[in-house]
Amino acid sequence: MATLVLQAAGAALGGMLGGPMGAMAGRTLGAMAGGVIDNRLMGYLTHAQMPRLHMLNGMGSVEGTPIPRIYGRARVGGQVIWATRFLEVNGHQSAGGKGTGPRVTTYNYYANFAVGLCEGPIAYVRRVWADGKEIDLTLLNVRIYLGDETQTADPLIVAKEGLAPAYRGMAYAVFELMPLASFGNRIPQLNFEVVRPVSGLGAMIQAVDLIPGASEYAYAPLAFTSSLGAGSSLAENRHQLQRVSDWTASIDALQALCPNLKNVALVVA
Repeated sequence: MATLVLQAAGAALGGMLGGPMGAMAGRTLGAMAGGVIDNRLMGYLTHAQMPRLHMLNGMGSVEGTPIPRIYGRARVGGQVIWATRFLEVNGHQSAGGKGTGPRVTTYNYYANFAVGLCEGPIAYVRRVWADGKEIDLTLLNVRIYLGDETQTADPLIVAKEGLAPAYRGMAYAVFELMPLASFGNRIPQLNFEVVRPVSGLGAMIQAVDLIPGASEYAYAPLAFTSSLGAGSSLAENRHQLQRVSDWTASIDALQALCPNLKNVALVVA
């Protein structure tokens, strides 16, 4: 509407000041000014809303499913034993330049849930896969409960439910505010590499020697990378995604497998 009005007004004003050529110039300038006004007004009136999430899909939670018992190292899927409603966070993005065009509302979702793994106690969880791809546990808020008979209830479950079970005797993992955008706004299919050593030998070990591989940063507790040029890099001492470095992951695994360990001798070149 503003385009038509200003186009006519510009033509009339331009014709009075410059004749036919002035009328053409006035019509063009009026159309440009009216287009800016119409785009700004119509952009605020037009609102597109993206799809929203209303239910939990993905991993199952079947009543009566047996709790697996494993020995050594095994990859298990687990069952969802607790979950809350998704946390929905929305944001507004303008599709047009300089604040013009329709507004588009997008939604980001985060999930709180717990996954039962197997009979405890276990030593530790080494790796976690989401939809078949290993995920970096240092980027998520994950708590692993080993399944002993003294473990306490998870603080998030207690905060949400009040009275909450501790699931003693069962190893489980709690994910707090896990972002779901990378998984199509759903809880992904999770798999866990669980380590449960046979009791006896590990508890008897009290001292070990550590011999590093051929790496300059084998004993470094922080991650180091080398530049390959053109904006690419290579991790020197981080190939296990559950800790900040391979050293930290290896020492944590050693302490979990040998709980009575007292002395560690480092072999240094």
